[in-house]
Amino acid sequence: MVRLGFIIGFIALIGVLLSGLAAYRVHDQELALDGIALARAIDVHASLVQDRLTERELLARVAAGLFRAPSVVRANMLQPLRSSIYAFKTDFVVACWIARLQPGELGAAQAELKRAGFSNPTIRDFDDHPLDLKVIDKPINVLMDLEPRNPDTTGLAGSTFDRNSSIGPTLALAKTQGRLTASDPVPLLRRNGPVGLVLAAPVFTEGASEAAGFVTFAYELAPLMLANDDLSLFSVMLKDPRDADAELVASERGVVSSRAVRPDSAAPSMLRTVRFGGRDWSLAYYAKSNAALRPLQMALIVAAIGLALTGIVCGLFGYVAYNNLRLSREIEVRIGFERRLTAVIDELNHRVKNILAVIQSIVTRTLRHGSDIDVARELLIGRIHAMSNVVTLLSESQWQGVRLRGLFESRAIPHSDRISVDGPDIAVSARAAQSLSLLFFELASHSDEGLSLVGKHPHVVASWEVTGDEPDTVFHFRWEEFNTSAATRREDSDFGLILLDRVAPEALGGTAKRYFTEVSYVYELTAPMQTVVDTMERDRSGQFSAPVR
Repeated sequence: MVRLGFIIGFIALIGVLLSGLAAYRVHDQELALDGIALARAIDVHASLVQDRLTERELLARVAAGLFRAPSVVRANMLQPLRSSIYAFKTDFVVACWIARLQPGELGAAQAELKRAGFSNPTIRDFDDHPLDLKVIDKPINVLMDLEPRNPDTTGLAGSTFDRNSSIGPTLALAKTQGRLTASDPVPLLRRNGPVGLVLAAPVFTEGASEAAGFVTFAYELAPLMLANDDLSLFSVMLKDPRDADAELVASERGVVSSRAVRPDSAAPSMLRTVRFGGRDWSLAYYAKSNAALRPLQMALIVAAIGLALTGIVCGLFGYVAYNNLRLSREIEVRIGFERRLTAVIDELNHRVKNILAVIQSIVTRTLRHGSDIDVARELLIGRIHAMSNVVTLLSESQWQGVRLRGLFESRAIPHSDRISVDGPDIAVSARAAQSLSLLFFELASHSDEGLSLVGKHPHVVASWEVTGDEPDTVFHFRWEEFNTSAATRREDSDFGLILLDRVAPEALGGTAKRYFTEVSYVYELTAPMQTVVDTMERDRSGQFSAPVR
Protein backbone atom coordinates (compact mmCIF):
# COMPACT_ATOMS: atom_id res chain seq x y z
CA MET A 1 0.00 0.00 0.00
CA VAL A 2 2.85 2.37 0.79
CA ARG A 3 4.44 1.73 -2.60
CA LEU A 4 1.08 2.15 -4.31
CA GLY A 5 0.54 5.44 -2.47
CA PHE A 6 4.01 6.59 -3.49
CA ILE A 7 3.32 5.78 -7.16
CA ILE A 8 -0.04 7.56 -7.09
CA GLY A 9 1.57 10.55 -5.35
CA PHE A 10 4.30 10.66 -8.01
CA ILE A 11 1.69 10.56 -10.80
CA ALA A 12 -0.28 13.30 -9.04
CA LEU A 13 2.88 15.40 -8.73
CA ILE A 14 3.62 14.99 -12.45
CA GLY A 15 0.00 15.89 -13.26
CA VAL A 16 0.13 18.99 -11.06
CA LEU A 17 3.39 20.11 -12.66
CA LEU A 18 2.04 19.56 -16.18
CA SER A 19 -1.20 21.36 -15.29
CA GLY A 20 0.77 24.28 -13.90
CA LEU A 21 2.99 24.40 -16.99
CA ALA A 22 -0.03 24.27 -19.31
CA ALA A 23 -1.77 27.00 -17.30
CA TYR A 24 1.39 29.14 -17.45
CA ARG A 25 1.67 28.70 -21.22
CA VAL A 26 -2.02 29.45 -21.73
CA HIS A 27 -1.73 32.53 -19.54
CA ASP A 28 1.19 33.86 -21.59
CA GLN A 29 -0.50 33.06 -24.90
CA GLU A 30 -3.82 34.59 -23.88
CA LEU A 31 -2.05 37.65 -22.52
CA ALA A 32 -0.16 38.05 -25.79
CA LEU A 33 -3.33 37.49 -27.87
CA ASP A 34 -5.28 40.00 -25.80
CA GLY A 35 -2.45 42.48 -26.19
CA ILE A 36 -2.41 41.93 -29.96
CA ALA A 37 -6.19 42.23 -30.19
CA LEU A 38 -6.18 45.41 -28.12
CA ALA A 39 -3.35 46.92 -30.16
CA ARG A 40 -5.10 46.06 -33.43
CA ALA A 41 -8.39 47.55 -32.23
CA ILE A 42 -6.60 50.70 -31.11
CA ASP A 43 -4.76 51.00 -34.43
CA VAL A 44 -8.05 50.63 -36.31
CA HIS A 45 -9.69 53.27 -34.12
CA ALA A 46 -6.79 55.70 -34.52
CA SER A 47 -6.84 55.14 -38.29
CA LEU A 48 -10.60 55.84 -38.43
CA VAL A 49 -10.11 59.00 -36.37
CA GLN A 50 -7.35 60.15 -38.68
CA ASP A 51 -9.58 59.50 -41.73
CA ARG A 52 -12.40 61.48 -40.11
CA LEU A 53 -10.05 64.40 -39.37
CA THR A 54 -8.65 64.31 -42.90
CA GLU A 55 -12.18 64.59 -44.33
CA ARG A 56 -12.79 67.70 -42.21
CA GLU A 57 -9.57 69.25 -43.35
CA LEU A 58 -10.47 68.49 -46.97
CA LEU A 59 -13.82 70.25 -46.51
CA ALA A 60 -12.09 73.33 -45.14
CA ARG A 61 -9.58 73.37 -48.03
CA VAL A 62 -12.35 72.97 -50.62
CA ALA A 63 -14.38 75.73 -49.05
CA ALA A 64 -11.38 78.09 -48.93
CA GLY A 65 -10.41 77.22 -52.50
CA LEU A 66 -13.91 77.89 -53.85
CA PHE A 67 -14.24 81.15 -52.00
CA ARG A 68 -14.47 84.13 -54.45
CA ALA A 69 -15.24 87.53 -52.99
CA PRO A 70 -14.93 90.92 -54.75
CA SER A 71 -15.72 92.40 -51.37
CA VAL A 72 -15.47 90.85 -47.90
CA VAL A 73 -18.01 93.22 -46.39
CA ARG A 74 -21.01 91.03 -47.13
CA ALA A 75 -23.26 88.99 -44.85
CA ASN A 76 -23.99 86.18 -47.32
CA MET A 77 -20.51 85.12 -48.36
CA LEU A 78 -21.24 81.45 -47.62
CA GLN A 79 -24.27 81.33 -49.93
CA PRO A 80 -22.31 80.09 -52.99
CA LEU A 81 -20.59 77.43 -50.83
CA ARG A 82 -23.64 75.90 -49.19
CA SER A 83 -24.01 73.10 -51.71
CA SER A 84 -20.31 72.21 -51.45
CA ILE A 85 -20.38 72.33 -47.66
CA TYR A 86 -23.33 70.01 -47.30
CA ALA A 87 -22.12 67.68 -50.05
CA PHE A 88 -19.44 66.39 -47.64
CA LYS A 89 -22.12 65.47 -45.08
CA THR A 90 -19.83 66.39 -42.24
CA ASP A 91 -21.06 66.87 -38.71
CA PHE A 92 -19.86 70.44 -38.10
CA VAL A 93 -21.68 72.54 -35.53
CA VAL A 94 -21.34 75.81 -37.38
CA ALA A 95 -19.44 77.05 -40.43
CA CYS A 96 -18.46 80.72 -40.35
CA TRP A 97 -17.10 83.41 -42.62
CA ILE A 98 -14.83 85.65 -40.57
CA ALA A 99 -13.82 88.73 -42.54
CA ARG A 100 -10.65 90.61 -41.79
CA LEU A 101 -11.95 94.25 -41.88
CA GLN A 102 -10.08 97.51 -41.93
CA PRO A 103 -11.17 100.19 -39.45
CA GLY A 104 -12.88 102.12 -42.27
CA GLU A 105 -14.99 99.09 -43.24
CA LEU A 106 -16.51 98.47 -39.84
CA GLY A 107 -19.46 100.84 -40.27
CA ALA A 108 -20.45 99.34 -43.60
CA ALA A 109 -20.08 95.85 -42.15
CA GLN A 110 -22.39 96.71 -39.27
CA ALA A 111 -24.97 98.07 -41.72
CA GLU A 112 -24.66 94.90 -43.83
CA LEU A 113 -25.28 92.72 -40.80
CA LYS A 114 -28.37 94.74 -39.97
CA ARG A 115 -29.63 94.49 -43.53
CA ALA A 116 -29.11 90.71 -43.49
CA GLY A 117 -31.50 90.51 -40.56
CA PHE A 118 -29.20 89.24 -37.78
CA SER A 119 -30.63 89.72 -34.31
CA ASN A 120 -27.63 91.70 -33.01
CA PRO A 121 -25.78 93.43 -35.87
CA THR A 122 -23.55 95.44 -33.55
CA ILE A 123 -19.86 94.77 -33.95
CA ARG A 124 -18.80 93.61 -30.50
CA ASP A 125 -16.27 91.63 -28.59
CA PHE A 126 -16.62 87.81 -28.27
CA ASP A 127 -18.19 88.30 -24.83
CA ASP A 128 -20.90 90.63 -26.27
CA HIS A 129 -19.27 93.91 -25.15
CA PRO A 130 -19.82 96.57 -27.92
CA LEU A 131 -16.66 98.00 -29.47
CA ASP A 132 -16.03 101.71 -29.98
CA LEU A 133 -15.44 101.71 -33.72
CA LYS A 134 -13.81 105.18 -33.59
CA VAL A 135 -10.86 104.04 -31.52
CA ILE A 136 -10.06 100.98 -33.62
CA ASP A 137 -6.96 101.68 -35.68
CA LYS A 138 -6.03 98.20 -37.03
CA PRO A 139 -7.76 95.39 -38.90
CA ILE A 140 -9.98 93.09 -36.83
CA ASN A 141 -11.64 89.77 -37.54
CA VAL A 142 -15.46 90.03 -37.61
CA LEU A 143 -17.90 87.10 -38.06
CA MET A 144 -20.00 88.18 -41.05
CA ASP A 145 -21.82 84.98 -42.08
CA LEU A 146 -22.51 81.50 -40.71
CA GLU A 147 -24.25 78.26 -41.55
CA PRO A 148 -26.63 76.96 -40.43
CA ARG A 149 -28.64 79.95 -39.36
CA ASN A 150 -30.75 79.09 -36.31
CA PRO A 151 -31.53 80.71 -32.94
CA ASP A 152 -28.36 79.19 -31.45
CA THR A 153 -26.05 80.57 -34.15
CA THR A 154 -27.45 83.86 -35.49
CA GLY A 155 -26.55 85.64 -32.28
CA LEU A 156 -22.86 85.10 -33.06
CA ALA A 157 -22.86 87.39 -36.15
CA GLY A 158 -20.91 90.61 -35.56
CA SER A 159 -18.63 89.08 -32.94
CA THR A 160 -14.89 89.58 -33.07
CA PHE A 161 -12.49 86.90 -31.83
CA ASP A 162 -9.15 88.74 -31.80
CA ARG A 163 -9.08 88.75 -28.00
CA ASN A 164 -10.50 85.28 -27.57
CA SER A 165 -7.87 83.21 -25.77
CA SER A 166 -8.33 80.21 -28.07
CA ILE A 167 -9.77 81.33 -31.41
CA GLY A 168 -7.78 84.60 -31.57
CA PRO A 169 -4.33 82.89 -31.58
CA THR A 170 -5.68 80.29 -34.02
CA LEU A 171 -6.72 82.95 -36.56
CA ALA A 172 -3.43 84.76 -36.10
CA LEU A 173 -1.46 81.57 -36.69
CA ALA A 174 -3.55 80.68 -39.76
CA LYS A 175 -2.95 84.17 -41.15
CA THR A 176 0.78 84.03 -40.50
CA GLN A 177 1.36 80.50 -41.80
CA GLY A 178 -1.25 80.67 -44.56
CA ARG A 179 -2.60 77.14 -43.89
CA LEU A 180 -5.21 75.24 -41.95
CA THR A 181 -4.98 75.70 -38.21
CA ALA A 182 -6.95 74.06 -35.42
CA SER A 183 -7.72 75.74 -32.11
CA ASP A 184 -7.38 74.37 -28.61
CA PRO A 185 -10.48 72.69 -27.17
CA VAL A 186 -13.03 75.44 -26.56
CA PRO A 187 -16.74 75.65 -25.67
CA LEU A 188 -18.81 76.14 -28.83
CA LEU A 189 -21.70 78.61 -29.38
CA ARG A 190 -21.81 79.68 -25.71
CA ARG A 191 -19.76 79.67 -22.57
CA ASN A 192 -21.17 76.37 -21.37
CA GLY A 193 -21.59 74.89 -24.84
CA PRO A 194 -20.19 71.56 -25.97
CA VAL A 195 -16.42 71.32 -26.07
CA GLY A 196 -15.05 71.26 -29.56
CA LEU A 197 -12.39 72.45 -31.99
CA VAL A 198 -12.42 75.26 -34.50
CA LEU A 199 -10.63 74.63 -37.81
CA ALA A 200 -9.68 77.86 -39.57
CA ALA A 201 -8.72 78.06 -43.28
CA PRO A 202 -7.35 81.42 -44.54
CA VAL A 203 -8.95 82.84 -47.68
CA PHE A 204 -6.86 84.84 -50.13
CA THR A 205 -8.34 86.97 -52.90
CA GLU A 206 -6.72 86.89 -56.31
CA GLY A 207 -3.41 88.68 -56.35
CA ALA A 208 -3.47 89.34 -52.56
CA SER A 209 -0.66 88.24 -50.28
CA GLU A 210 -2.62 88.76 -47.08
CA ALA A 211 -5.65 86.82 -46.05
CA ALA A 212 -8.97 88.55 -46.61
CA GLY A 213 -10.65 86.41 -43.98
CA PHE A 214 -11.17 82.88 -42.75
CA VAL A 215 -13.58 80.07 -43.38
CA THR A 216 -13.97 78.21 -40.09
CA PHE A 217 -15.68 74.98 -39.13
CA ALA A 218 -16.50 74.13 -35.53
CA TYR A 219 -16.74 70.44 -34.52
CA GLU A 220 -17.74 68.82 -31.28
CA LEU A 221 -14.81 66.95 -29.81
CA ALA A 222 -16.69 63.80 -28.77
CA PRO A 223 -17.77 62.57 -32.22
CA LEU A 224 -14.61 63.92 -33.80
CA MET A 225 -11.96 62.10 -31.79
CA LEU A 226 -13.46 60.40 -28.77
CA ALA A 227 -16.08 58.19 -30.40
CA ASN A 228 -16.51 55.32 -27.93
CA ASP A 229 -18.20 52.02 -28.71
CA ASP A 230 -19.89 50.16 -25.86
CA LEU A 231 -18.57 46.90 -27.29
CA SER A 232 -15.03 48.16 -27.77
CA LEU A 233 -12.14 46.85 -25.74
CA PHE A 234 -10.99 50.30 -24.66
CA SER A 235 -11.96 53.85 -23.80
CA VAL A 236 -10.18 56.75 -25.49
CA MET A 237 -9.16 60.11 -24.03
CA LEU A 238 -7.53 63.16 -25.57
CA LYS A 239 -4.45 64.63 -23.95
CA ASP A 240 -5.34 68.25 -23.21
CA PRO A 241 -2.87 70.46 -25.12
CA ARG A 242 -3.48 73.23 -22.58
CA ASP A 243 -2.48 71.12 -19.55
CA ALA A 244 -0.02 68.25 -19.60
CA ASP A 245 -1.61 66.79 -16.45
CA ALA A 246 -5.19 66.68 -17.79
CA GLU A 247 -7.16 64.54 -20.21
CA LEU A 248 -10.45 65.17 -22.00
CA VAL A 249 -12.93 62.34 -21.71
CA ALA A 250 -16.39 61.95 -23.24
CA SER A 251 -19.30 60.54 -21.22
CA GLU A 252 -21.93 58.13 -22.55
CA ARG A 253 -24.00 61.17 -23.61
CA GLY A 254 -21.08 62.73 -25.45
CA VAL A 255 -20.40 65.41 -22.84
CA VAL A 256 -16.69 66.17 -22.76
CA SER A 257 -15.05 67.01 -19.46
CA SER A 258 -11.53 67.39 -18.18
CA ARG A 259 -9.95 64.82 -15.87
CA ALA A 260 -6.81 65.37 -13.84
CA VAL A 261 -4.04 62.81 -14.26
CA ARG A 262 -2.51 62.05 -10.87
CA PRO A 263 0.89 60.42 -10.44
CA ASP A 264 -0.72 57.31 -8.99
CA SER A 265 -3.26 57.01 -11.80
CA ALA A 266 -3.16 54.01 -14.06
CA ALA A 267 -1.04 54.54 -17.14
CA PRO A 268 -2.78 54.27 -20.52
CA SER A 269 -2.50 50.97 -22.33
CA MET A 270 -1.33 52.72 -25.51
CA LEU A 271 -0.83 56.19 -26.97
CA ARG A 272 -1.56 57.11 -30.56
CA THR A 273 -0.97 60.41 -32.35
CA VAL A 274 -3.24 61.91 -35.01
CA ARG A 275 -2.74 65.10 -36.99
CA PHE A 276 -5.39 67.75 -37.44
CA GLY A 277 -5.18 71.40 -38.32
CA GLY A 278 -1.40 71.43 -38.49
CA ARG A 279 -1.12 70.01 -34.95
CA ASP A 280 -0.40 66.65 -33.35
CA TRP A 281 -3.03 65.32 -30.98
CA SER A 282 -2.31 62.50 -28.53
CA LEU A 283 -5.01 59.93 -27.92
CA ALA A 284 -4.69 57.87 -24.74
CA TYR A 285 -6.29 54.41 -24.81
CA TYR A 286 -7.29 52.60 -21.63
CA ALA A 287 -8.36 48.97 -21.62
CA LYS A 288 -11.89 48.62 -20.22
CA SER A 289 -11.09 45.35 -18.49
CA ASN A 290 -8.07 44.18 -16.59
CA ALA A 291 -5.72 42.87 -19.25
CA ALA A 292 -4.46 40.13 -16.95
CA LEU A 293 -7.87 39.00 -15.66
CA ARG A 294 -9.08 36.99 -18.66
CA PRO A 295 -5.72 35.23 -19.20
CA LEU A 296 -5.69 34.45 -15.49
CA GLN A 297 -9.22 33.03 -15.71
CA MET A 298 -8.25 30.93 -18.73
CA ALA A 299 -5.14 29.72 -16.91
CA LEU A 300 -7.23 28.77 -13.89
CA ILE A 301 -9.68 26.89 -16.10
CA VAL A 302 -6.84 25.01 -17.80
CA ALA A 303 -5.26 24.28 -14.42
CA ALA A 304 -8.60 23.05 -13.06
CA ILE A 305 -9.09 20.80 -16.09
CA GLY A 306 -5.53 19.50 -15.72
CA LEU A 307 -6.01 18.81 -12.03
CA ALA A 308 -9.35 17.12 -12.72
CA LEU A 309 -7.73 14.89 -15.35
CA THR A 310 -4.88 14.19 -12.94
CA GLY A 311 -7.39 13.21 -10.28
CA ILE A 312 -9.23 10.97 -12.74
CA VAL A 313 -6.00 9.31 -13.89
CA CYS A 314 -4.82 8.84 -10.31
CA GLY A 315 -8.23 7.51 -9.31
CA LEU A 316 -8.35 5.04 -12.20
CA PHE A 317 -4.77 3.95 -11.59
CA GLY A 318 -5.43 3.59 -7.88
CA TYR A 319 -8.65 1.68 -8.55
CA VAL A 320 -6.99 -0.73 -10.98
CA ALA A 321 -3.90 -1.10 -8.81
CA TYR A 322 -5.98 -1.62 -5.68
CA ASN A 323 -8.11 -4.25 -7.39
CA ASN A 324 -4.98 -6.00 -8.62
CA LEU A 325 -3.49 -5.82 -5.15
CA ARG A 326 -6.70 -7.10 -3.60
CA LEU A 327 -6.87 -9.91 -6.15
CA SER A 328 -3.25 -10.77 -5.42
CA ARG A 329 -3.96 -10.81 -1.71
CA GLU A 330 -7.06 -12.92 -2.22
CA ILE A 331 -4.97 -15.39 -4.20
CA GLU A 332 -2.35 -15.39 -1.44
CA VAL A 333 -5.07 -15.86 1.18
CA ARG A 334 -6.59 -18.66 -0.88
CA ILE A 335 -3.23 -20.35 -1.22
CA GLY A 336 -2.60 -19.87 2.51
CA PHE A 337 -6.07 -21.17 3.27
CA GLU A 338 -5.48 -24.25 1.16
CA ARG A 339 -2.14 -24.80 2.87
CA ARG A 340 -3.77 -24.39 6.27
CA LEU A 341 -6.61 -26.65 5.21
CA THR A 342 -4.08 -29.29 4.23
CA ALA A 343 -2.29 -28.82 7.53
CA VAL A 344 -5.59 -28.99 9.42
CA ILE A 345 -6.54 -32.17 7.61
CA ASP A 346 -3.13 -33.64 8.41
CA GLU A 347 -3.49 -32.57 12.03
CA LEU A 348 -7.02 -33.95 12.13
CA ASN A 349 -5.83 -37.27 10.68
CA HIS A 350 -3.10 -37.32 13.29
CA ARG A 351 -5.51 -36.65 16.15
CA VAL A 352 -8.12 -39.06 14.85
CA LYS A 353 -5.45 -41.76 14.58
CA ASN A 354 -4.38 -40.99 18.14
CA ILE A 355 -7.98 -41.15 19.37
CA LEU A 356 -8.60 -44.36 17.47
CA ALA A 357 -5.39 -45.80 18.90
CA VAL A 358 -6.52 -44.85 22.39
CA ILE A 359 -9.98 -46.33 21.80
CA GLN A 360 -8.41 -49.47 20.34
CA SER A 361 -6.27 -49.75 23.43
CA ILE A 362 -9.31 -49.16 25.66
CA VAL A 363 -11.32 -51.80 23.87
CA THR A 364 -8.46 -54.31 23.83
CA ARG A 365 -7.62 -53.84 27.47
CA THR A 366 -11.25 -53.80 28.57
CA LEU A 367 -12.32 -56.88 26.66
CA ARG A 368 -9.31 -58.93 27.58
CA HIS A 369 -9.62 -62.71 27.72
CA GLY A 370 -11.65 -63.88 30.63
CA SER A 371 -13.34 -60.57 31.44
CA ASP A 372 -16.91 -60.55 32.60
CA ILE A 373 -18.88 -59.35 29.59
CA ASP A 374 -21.35 -57.19 31.54
CA VAL A 375 -18.68 -55.47 33.59
CA ALA A 376 -16.50 -55.00 30.52
CA ARG A 377 -19.41 -53.50 28.63
CA GLU A 378 -20.10 -50.95 31.38
CA LEU A 379 -16.41 -50.03 31.65
CA LEU A 380 -16.03 -49.77 27.90
CA ILE A 381 -19.06 -47.49 27.59
CA GLY A 382 -17.82 -45.29 30.44
CA ARG A 383 -14.28 -45.03 29.11
CA ILE A 384 -15.44 -44.23 25.58
CA HIS A 385 -17.91 -41.73 27.04
CA ALA A 386 -15.05 -40.08 28.94
CA MET A 387 -13.07 -39.83 25.69
CA SER A 388 -16.13 -38.44 23.88
CA ASN A 389 -16.63 -35.83 26.59
CA VAL A 390 -13.06 -34.57 26.42
CA VAL A 391 -13.21 -34.40 22.61
CA THR A 392 -16.42 -32.37 22.93
CA LEU A 393 -14.74 -29.96 25.35
CA LEU A 394 -11.73 -29.64 23.07
CA SER A 395 -13.97 -28.92 20.08
CA GLU A 396 -15.80 -26.21 22.00
CA SER A 397 -12.46 -24.54 22.81
CA GLN A 398 -11.21 -25.07 19.23
CA TRP A 399 -8.57 -27.45 20.59
CA GLN A 400 -7.04 -24.65 22.63
CA GLY A 401 -7.11 -26.78 25.77
CA VAL A 402 -9.62 -27.68 28.46
CA ARG A 403 -10.21 -26.25 31.90
CA LEU A 404 -9.16 -28.87 34.43
CA ARG A 405 -12.35 -28.45 36.48
CA GLY A 406 -14.38 -29.22 33.33
CA LEU A 407 -13.06 -32.79 33.40
CA PHE A 408 -14.92 -33.39 36.68
CA GLU A 409 -18.37 -32.67 35.23
CA SER A 410 -21.07 -35.30 35.68
CA ARG A 411 -21.09 -36.12 32.01
CA ALA A 412 -17.38 -36.95 32.16
CA ILE A 413 -17.13 -39.21 35.24
CA PRO A 414 -19.71 -41.05 37.30
CA HIS A 415 -20.97 -39.64 40.59
CA SER A 416 -18.97 -36.43 40.25
CA ASP A 417 -21.14 -34.82 42.91
CA ARG A 418 -19.37 -36.96 45.54
CA ILE A 419 -15.97 -35.60 44.60
CA SER A 420 -14.60 -32.50 46.32
CA VAL A 421 -12.47 -30.56 43.83
CA ASP A 422 -9.82 -28.06 44.97
CA GLY A 423 -7.16 -26.32 42.89
CA PRO A 424 -6.53 -23.47 40.41
CA ASP A 425 -8.64 -23.62 37.27
CA ILE A 426 -5.80 -24.08 34.81
CA ALA A 427 -6.16 -24.99 31.14
CA VAL A 428 -4.45 -28.22 30.15
CA SER A 429 -3.44 -29.24 26.64
CA ALA A 430 -5.47 -31.57 24.42
CA ARG A 431 -3.06 -34.46 24.93
CA ALA A 432 -3.03 -33.97 28.71
CA ALA A 433 -6.84 -33.61 28.76
CA GLN A 434 -7.33 -36.99 27.08
CA SER A 435 -5.01 -38.76 29.53
CA LEU A 436 -6.40 -36.96 32.59
CA SER A 437 -10.02 -37.62 31.50
CA LEU A 438 -9.41 -41.39 31.35
CA LEU A 439 -7.42 -41.17 34.59
CA PHE A 440 -10.23 -39.40 36.47
CA PHE A 441 -12.82 -41.82 35.07
CA GLU A 442 -10.77 -44.80 36.13
CA LEU A 443 -10.27 -43.44 39.64
CA ALA A 444 -13.92 -42.41 40.00
CA SER A 445 -15.29 -45.74 38.72
CA HIS A 446 -13.17 -47.73 41.19
CA SER A 447 -14.09 -45.43 44.06
CA ASP A 448 -17.74 -46.01 43.28
CA GLU A 449 -17.17 -49.76 43.36
CA GLY A 450 -16.27 -49.50 47.03
CA LEU A 451 -19.91 -48.71 47.85
CA SER A 452 -20.96 -52.36 47.87
CA LEU A 453 -18.06 -53.31 50.08
CA VAL A 454 -18.26 -50.79 52.92
CA GLY A 455 -21.95 -49.99 52.80
CA LYS A 456 -21.50 -46.29 52.33
CA HIS A 457 -20.05 -43.94 49.76
CA PRO A 458 -16.40 -43.14 50.07
CA HIS A 459 -15.48 -39.50 50.44
CA VAL A 460 -13.18 -38.40 47.54
CA VAL A 461 -10.98 -35.28 47.45
CA ALA A 462 -9.29 -34.32 44.18
CA SER A 463 -6.78 -31.49 44.56
CA TRP A 464 -3.89 -30.06 42.57
CA GLU A 465 -1.43 -27.22 42.77
CA VAL A 466 1.35 -25.58 40.77
CA THR A 467 4.66 -24.94 42.48
CA GLY A 468 8.00 -23.47 41.51
CA ASP A 469 9.02 -20.53 39.33
CA GLU A 470 8.86 -20.15 35.57
CA PRO A 471 9.91 -22.00 33.51
CA ASP A 472 10.42 -24.83 36.01
CA THR A 473 6.91 -24.93 37.47
CA VAL A 474 5.59 -28.33 38.50
CA PHE A 475 2.03 -29.68 38.48
CA HIS A 476 1.03 -31.79 41.52
CA PHE A 477 -2.21 -33.81 41.49
CA ARG A 478 -3.57 -35.80 44.47
CA TRP A 479 -6.56 -38.15 44.56
CA GLU A 480 -7.58 -39.35 48.00
CA GLU A 481 -10.47 -41.69 48.78
CA PHE A 482 -11.54 -41.76 52.41
CA ASN A 483 -13.63 -44.50 54.01
CA THR A 484 -11.71 -47.19 52.14
CA SER A 485 -8.73 -49.47 52.65
CA ALA A 486 -6.73 -52.15 50.93
CA ALA A 487 -9.10 -54.72 52.35
CA THR A 488 -12.29 -53.01 51.24
CA ARG A 489 -11.20 -51.39 47.95
CA ARG A 490 -11.38 -53.63 44.92
CA GLU A 491 -8.15 -54.01 43.07
CA ASP A 492 -7.64 -52.00 39.93
CA SER A 493 -8.02 -53.73 36.61
CA ASP A 494 -5.08 -54.41 34.38
CA PHE A 495 -6.12 -51.50 32.17
CA GLY A 496 -6.50 -49.26 35.23
CA LEU A 497 -3.06 -50.18 36.55
CA ILE A 498 -1.44 -49.54 33.17
CA LEU A 499 -3.27 -46.20 32.89
CA LEU A 500 -2.44 -45.10 36.45
CA ASP A 501 1.15 -46.25 36.62
CA ARG A 502 2.40 -45.88 33.07
CA VAL A 503 0.16 -44.26 30.40
CA ALA A 504 -0.88 -41.10 32.29
CA PRO A 505 2.59 -40.34 33.77
CA GLU A 506 4.34 -40.95 30.46
CA ALA A 507 1.80 -38.81 28.55
CA LEU A 508 2.53 -35.90 30.92
CA GLY A 509 6.24 -36.59 31.24
CA GLY A 510 5.99 -37.10 34.98
CA THR A 511 5.76 -39.72 37.69
CA ALA A 512 2.91 -41.30 39.65
CA LYS A 513 2.46 -43.32 42.80
CA ARG A 514 -0.45 -44.87 44.66
CA TYR A 515 -0.68 -46.13 48.17
CA PHE A 516 -2.98 -46.71 51.14
CA THR A 517 -2.92 -44.80 54.38
CA GLU A 518 -4.61 -45.81 57.56
CA VAL A 519 -7.84 -44.10 56.45
CA SER A 520 -7.65 -43.58 52.68
CA TYR A 521 -6.45 -44.58 49.28
CA VAL A 522 -4.09 -41.98 47.64
CA TYR A 523 -3.01 -41.52 44.04
CA GLU A 524 -0.42 -38.78 43.31
CA LEU A 525 0.77 -37.53 39.91
CA THR A 526 3.64 -35.08 39.43
CA ALA A 527 4.54 -33.58 36.03
CA PRO A 528 6.19 -30.43 34.63
CA MET A 529 3.73 -27.68 33.67
CA GLN A 530 5.28 -27.44 30.21
CA THR A 531 3.84 -30.82 29.26
CA VAL A 532 0.57 -30.27 31.10
CA VAL A 533 -0.07 -26.98 29.32
CA ASP A 534 1.98 -27.70 26.11
CA THR A 535 2.06 -24.15 24.70
CA MET A 536 3.47 -25.36 21.37
CA GLU A 537 0.43 -27.54 20.74
CA ARG A 538 -1.90 -24.68 21.81
CA ASP A 539 -0.21 -22.21 19.48
CA ARG A 540 -0.42 -24.64 16.59
CA SER A 541 -4.11 -25.21 17.27
CA GLY A 542 -4.60 -21.47 17.57
CA GLN A 543 -3.12 -20.95 14.12
CA PHE A 544 -5.54 -23.47 12.68
CA SER A 545 -8.56 -21.93 14.39
CA ALA A 546 -7.67 -18.29 13.67
CA PRO A 547 -9.78 -16.67 10.92
CA VAL A 548 -8.17 -16.28 7.51
CA ARG A 549 -7.19 -12.69 6.75
